[in-house]
Amino acid sequence: QVQLAESGGGSVQAGGSLRLSCVVSGYTVSTYCTGWFRQAPGKEREGVAGIGSDGSTRYADSVKGRFTISKDNAKATVTLQMDSLKPEDTALYYCAASTFDPWCGASLDKYSYANWGQGTRVTVSS
Repeated sequence: QVQLAESGGGSVQAGGSLRLSCVVSGYTVSTYCTGWFRQAPGKEREGVAGIGSDGSTRYADSVKGRFTISKDNAKATVTLQMDSLKPEDTALYYCAASTFDPWCGASLDKYSYANWGQGTRVTVSS
């Protein structure tokens, strides 16, 4: 059974940083893709960053140069380092696993992801 557990959310002022972690079980991050998504109130869930089985990465234009996704295969953990945070980054952040096909490239398409965590809240104040 695939499970994902996010942590690291919180409140920070604009310009600050947060580090989100996603501990996974039931699949290996070295074989399948993992992604980070977010959903702000009244808005659709959107892809923020994805990491492929080969370590390739993809970012939403809105976070390029500010966010970094990485993974630790041995610790079964996927991390999202968020720097230079802006108020518009405020949202509930979800970790997701793409377990339909192995050896996949990084993706921001939410329909490519089958399993989701419960989310961790990020609030950025101006």
